[in-house]
Amino acid sequence: MICLAVQVHAQESTRPSPIIFIYDASGSMWGQIEGISKMEIATDVLSTSVNNFPENQNVGLVAYGHRQEGDCRDVEFMVGMDNNDKDLINQTLSEIRPLGRTPLAYSATQVINTLRESEESATVILVTDGIESCDGNICEVVQAAKDEGIDFKMHIIGFGLQAEETAQLQCAAKAGDGQYYDAENAESLTSVLNQATEATVDEPDGNFSIYAIKNSEPIDALVEAYQTGTDTRVETGRTYRDSTFIYLPPGIYDLKVLPLEASDVNPITVYGVVSVEDQVGHQTVSFDGGIIRVLTTKNGEGWDSQVRIYQQDGSSAAAGRTYGEADDYELNPGSYDVEVAAIGLEGSAITHRFEDLTISGGEMKEIHHDFKSGTALIKINGSYGLVDARIKITDIATGTVVASGRSYTSESSNPRLFTLTPGIYNVEVEAVEIEGLGRTQVFEGLEVEENKEVTNQHLIESGIAMIGASSSGELVDAMVRIVEKSTNTAVSAARTYTSESSNPRRFVLNPGSYEVTVTGLGELGGSEEVFSIVVEPGSTVEETITF
Repeated sequence: MICLAVQVHAQESTRPSPIIFIYDASGSMWGQIEGISKMEIATDVLSTSVNNFPENQNVGLVAYGHRQEGDCRDVEFMVGMDNNDKDLINQTLSEIRPLGRTPLAYSATQVINTLRESEESATVILVTDGIESCDGNICEVVQAAKDEGIDFKMHIIGFGLQAEETAQLQCAAKAGDGQYYDAENAESLTSVLNQATEATVDEPDGNFSIYAIKNSEPIDALVEAYQTGTDTRVETGRTYRDSTFIYLPPGIYDLKVLPLEASDVNPITVYGVVSVEDQVGHQTVSFDGGIIRVLTTKNGEGWDSQVRIYQQDGSSAAAGRTYGEADDYELNPGSYDVEVAAIGLEGSAITHRFEDLTISGGEMKEIHHDFKSGTALIKINGSYGLVDARIKITDIATGTVVASGRSYTSESSNPRLFTLTPGIYNVEVEAVEIEGLGRTQVFEGLEVEENKEVTNQHLIESGIAMIGASSSGELVDAMVRIVEKSTNTAVSAARTYTSESSNPRRFVLNPGSYEVTVTGLGELGGSEEVFSIVVEPGSTVEETITF
């Protein structure tokens, strides 16, 4: 169940002109967005919108493609425009099953014919997830109707369309004195449907145009008009690389314009725009920005880094990655701080910050930082070969852990390679399988130099203790606890169970003297034996307690 909030339309004292929805029931509406079919999303959003219309709002419904799979004349006026029964609309929507083609021009023709016969004004809202598939031209149909003098406003919502598919739809919306909207999901469909149902044929025609450019070329931008100095929004529009017309009652407004195409240019607010009665106003907004080109290298060769660009108030202006090559960031003219952080490099000098970089419109500023590094090979050996160990590297100068990893017991990872910024480090290694006080060792003063490799080897010796438990010739379950004698520190504990795979139980221990306590479990609960063992490097001690 999709729960969507749709803005409630105010009740009006006089009956508004009808709103006619043209609903896409072509087969492609079975396609899914975020796991939900476009049909379900559109039905829920339209139903919610209709439920919030005022009681005196008449609503008609036209569907296409819902009866015949290949029929380009499969268009039906399912609910007439003299209807104000919301339940009828919702029930009809719920019964539609997508099937056929997308006859946009023919659908518009059918609605226009109805308006011609009734001589009524209406707002027509077409929701489609596809382009014309029946050789029609909806733009020509709408323009011809307007030239004839038929009074309607047509909005078109492209649901999940690609930018290159929308030209004819934008043309038709413009010809119909309406707006083309893009919707990618349920939330955006709700938002644009709110806008479309508010901008009805009863509303005054747009009296203020906005044109957005960047580098002297028109761009797609979202326009929001606010009462000046407030957060009260009075109108919205979208340029779609052309001028958008909005209606502004006489007064003073702030226009917030947000570029919608690929750019790091921030929104621009134009303050104090004046709308004058009986005059058409215009505002061109230029997003001409400058470019900061970022290049990061390591020891002189291209290196991948994260890039974060901040405005002077500390807020984020742009972000990205270099991937080892120069990367461009287009920004509004102004001053910025740029921070680069090397990826795959560890140490205390993996970030660098350029401060107070100033760019102007059309300017390119190139910045370059070369990170320095060396490599450290950490090898962990033991009494039985390579040792699996956790490795932690600490920068002595700052006391911070700058790298960590694990050696495992494969020659492909042991020695473990670390790429570090030049400096002096402490290396702590902790054997994973070995137990005892010597399982962790620290090597101090590992020096990493620029463009050089250093090898750091550690030996963590161990022996094996095999501790078993039996009674009357049978294996028995028991708990084994092992304590390092010189410090009286418990270093290991485990159960033997009654399987030959675990009884005797295998313990890998640092060389030393240990006290072992074996306590019987189950029927032997309370039985206990204590004895001492000495573990030597590379040796195996075997003890089985008989209860």
